[in-house]
Amino acid sequence: MTLTYDYLRRERLGMPEAVLCAGKDDDSLNHILAELLQRPDHPVLFTRLSSEQLARLNPQYSAALDYDPLSATAILHGPLAQRSGSVAVITAGTSDLSVAMEAVRTLCFTGLHNELYADIGVAGLWRLTDRMEEINRHDVIIVVAGMDAALASVVGGLVGKCVIGVPTSVGYGVAAGGTTALNAMLASCGQGIMVTNIDNGFGAACAAIRVLNSLSAGSGGESV
Repeated sequence: MTLTYDYLRRERLGMPEAVLCAGKDDDSLNHILAELLQRPDHPVLFTRLSSEQLARLNPQYSAALDYDPLSATAILHGPLAQRSGSVAVITAGTSDLSVAMEAVRTLCFTGLHNELYADIGVAGLWRLTDRMEEINRHDVIIVVAGMDAALASVVGGLVGKCVIGVPTSVGYGVAAGGTTALNAMLASCGQGIMVTNIDNGFGAACAAIRVLNSLSAGSGGESV
């Protein structure tokens, strides 16, 4: 098998290529790791790496990974150097934490400061309003919510920062595996909210990185 890892993506986009592990067989993952272990100059983030997949990897390879089971992510040769910018990651409930942690781990991998604010959904609105001053100090805000996903609209109406909504598959019945949350965020009256695919914490973090890279480029600073 020939591996065609995109070694120039960091130079082009300001972030390295990540390796999506879901759907890959064990031999492919071992082959990918065997090559990337020989390139310590290229930090790599692995996403959707289940604990079962990790257990089946060559022990020599898995030992080199910084693995987090909640987010199902692993870091090799990283993280990248710290850079300017700050991101708040908000969850409506603790059931959304796995998706939120995928965003957090992606941000940490790329050297971006971030803070996680968990379980501050609109069912107890005071939990959010008590933290708004602190949340608003960040440059970008990622909102992770399932069920009716109302948190994204509320946050979008309270802050003027870039808000990125991540609908999650948390919920049952008409929550429809996150489709209701996705539609609610897309239909939000909180103008200018960006929305990712369902459960896409990684994509939300990458969107935040692009925003901050643009701000950094405009001020003459360095991107990730």
